[in-house]
Amino acid sequence: MRVLVLGAGVVGTTSAWYLARAGHQVTVIDRQPAVADETSFANGGQISVSHAEPWANPQVLSHLVKWLGREDAPLLWRWRADPAQLEWGLRFLGECLPGRTRRNIAAIVAMALYSRSRLQALRQELALEYDHLERGILHIYTDRKEFSAAVEAAQLMRQFGLDRLTVDTEKCLKIEPALAGAKALLVGGDYTRSDETGDAKKFTCALAERATDLGVDFRFGTAIERIAAGGSQIAGVVAQGRNGAELLTADAYVVALSSYSPQLLKPLGIRLPVYPAKGYSATLTLAEDSVAPMVSVTDDECKLVFSRLGNRLRIAGTAEFTGFNLDLNPVRCQALITRTRQLFPELKTLGEPEFWCGLRPATPSNVPIIGRTRYGNLWLNTGHGTLGWTMACGSAAALADLMSGAQPEPDFPFVKC
Repeated sequence: MRVLVLGAGVVGTTSAWYLARAGHQVTVIDRQPAVADETSFANGGQISVSHAEPWANPQVLSHLVKWLGREDAPLLWRWRADPAQLEWGLRFLGECLPGRTRRNIAAIVAMALYSRSRLQALRQELALEYDHLERGILHIYTDRKEFSAAVEAAQLMRQFGLDRLTVDTEKCLKIEPALAGAKALLVGGDYTRSDETGDAKKFTCALAERATDLGVDFRFGTAIERIAAGGSQIAGVVAQGRNGAELLTADAYVVALSSYSPQLLKPLGIRLPVYPAKGYSATLTLAEDSVAPMVSVTDDECKLVFSRLGNRLRIAGTAEFTGFNLDLNPVRCQALITRTRQLFPELKTLGEPEFWCGLRPATPSNVPIIGRTRYGNLWLNTGHGTLGWTMACGSAAALADLMSGAQPEPDFPFVKC
């Protein structure tokens, strides 16, 4: 069938690839001039199944109180006259219950493990190059209470098949010697050897080239105005392109528009619990004699990740709930660099940091929304939050199965909304 994919980020592009491989005729439209130019552009770079514990968990409530009033807080909530923000916040609090946290971890781990295996198979099949490393991810902790909670979380994730192992400070330094200068700060960590890193933008560009060879038509500079419904089906998508407004039609439609998905779907009566979580990153070019990490590091206290991408170090993380604002906050930018210097005091760089921010499509549970809608030919692949790169291949492969009438492999709560 003819499929129109809305959005050319890592989720939309992988969706296009797997749909084309399943034999469908695929067109992808995006307002940007190239793939992965928004949320996927400069993210943390982690394929992090080990980061499956959702933001909404019983421990987060005490953190929220501690972070109030701090401009550099890992999670910054800016109150707005926005009913969607309030509704999302209330649902987030509901997801902090222990039973719901366990359920959400199970769903996230299932999809993330499946997705990582799909990525590995795809990389081998297509010989894709995207500065990837297979050295695992090391979570480090600087607070003993948080470390104790992490030990429990690691035990739970091992029950779901994830090799997240608890390690002491000395083992942390053996895994990543570049942390030696921060030894006094560390109380322990956990290590997932099977996790990976890589540049999501480079991956998406490489896959888009292969998808084009497979017959996928990418149409850039095309802004989506609305989805037109006709009874129980979608009749087409009204878009504004280089030649003016036009109605694009297909047999099926996939919405992969990250944080902007709810705005487009609301007029159809579909309300998605997705709200933009603004994340920041800094990319540093490393000097040849720099003492920089090769293993990806996740700093639990500041909610930051550090990923080696060739001769670059990507620092990314935090969440700022401030609507669709994309202005760079200098305080939050500087917080990335300050923490980097604390953890890696012997780091040497060339030139100035490249700062970036993007809007991650967060659900209150951190579980993405994948599946069919009440309209028979309208499908969703959105709401991946901080794990879009981690779950992109898996959610796309699963969606292609669903749309082709097959049963997806992962045990995951696919939706119909």
